[in-house]
Amino acid sequence: MNQRFSNILKTFGPGILFASTCIGVSHLVQSTRAGADYGFSLLIFILLANIFKYPFFEFGSRYASATGKSILEGYKAQGKWVLAMYFLLSFGCMFSVSAAVNFVTAGMLGNLLNLPLDPKWISLIVYFVCMGILLLGQFKVLDGLLKVIATVLLITTLVAFFSAIFNPPAAISDMPKVDLTSKTSLMFIIALMGWMPTAVDLSTWTSIWTIERIKQTGYYPKLKETLMDFNFGYAVSTILAVCFMSLGALLIYGRDISLSANSTTFANQIINMYTNAIGPWVYWIIAVAAFTTMFSTAITVMDGYSRAMGETIRLLFDRREEEKLKKQLYVSFLIILSVGSLAIIYFLSGSMPKLVDLATTLSFLIAPIIAIITLKAIKSKEVRPEFRPKKWLIWLANAGIVFLSVFTVIYLYIFFID
Repeated sequence: MNQRFSNILKTFGPGILFASTCIGVSHLVQSTRAGADYGFSLLIFILLANIFKYPFFEFGSRYASATGKSILEGYKAQGKWVLAMYFLLSFGCMFSVSAAVNFVTAGMLGNLLNLPLDPKWISLIVYFVCMGILLLGQFKVLDGLLKVIATVLLITTLVAFFSAIFNPPAAISDMPKVDLTSKTSLMFIIALMGWMPTAVDLSTWTSIWTIERIKQTGYYPKLKETLMDFNFGYAVSTILAVCFMSLGALLIYGRDISLSANSTTFANQIINMYTNAIGPWVYWIIAVAAFTTMFSTAITVMDGYSRAMGETIRLLFDRREEEKLKKQLYVSFLIILSVGSLAIIYFLSGSMPKLVDLATTLSFLIAPIIAIITLKAIKSKEVRPEFRPKKWLIWLANAGIVFLSVFTVIYLYIFFID
């Protein structure tokens, strides 16, 4: 029993990293906006996105456990053009994704410290701090701290959720009517699902982090242990998405409260949701937990994209796995990502919702393609039969591809024709 528990602890980690990547913009911003603007009307879309995207994130962890390699190797096995396509699609999205996450983090920091600075300048500070931590190799320290902070946020969010459920504010007789078929509603629904729980192309990160965890601990987990870690992180992410949407619906929807486009003011509104549900005493606990959670998301996004892009380039040019080369590619993409993302923040910092919707929509548009090549990778001969998914999971993956494709077509129709 002790050995089994020890093995679980050695495996535990990538799932928390995945959850921390999810519990950021998609939850704090998009889920809250969904509840604030539409009440509980969009709950079904949050659940459907989590259900239909599940197989592709699970396949990343499964592939790593089955082969000892990242799923990027599975993309390359389908042809270098597939790997090159993944690189171009992810490269095209990574700047807006990182910019959106960083800008929300800057708002949380500005609110926490009451900084009299424009959020775009606070974003510069956040990038410098993130790069410093990652370049000094202290990410594993943050990983340990993250488990504590994520626990605090989980507990306080659940407390706020149940407080709002059992002690709801006074009902509003004239609730606003929302049309889910309108152009505005459909565009937001697609943006909401774009990062719910996160972008599909981040499925490569779960495989990369699984491999890195194996290198760190020296323990090669069983498939069941790897999936237990992943499923725990996925479940936590899904539960919190529903909680944030519910808080927005119960405490903001129909109450003549507009969520601000300024990231610092928005951060204060989010924290006030908790104080309204639990009490003023919880303000600093939530403020610190919310900032730290967003900061962990910002740093995992920087780490994940830099690792994935660097590894993709190495595989495209058939270079051997050398630590020196991997470090050089990693640092190069950290710098490229930071500069490009800061440029986007500079031009779009006036409206946080527009920046977030841009990033989430781009992620959704490339999702069907990433989903298809991920499914092909897990069904390939590189994965031994005993490691391949069961039939129901393959069916769910195929249904997920249809689901993602249908909404992509709807978006393109609305954008270019309607």
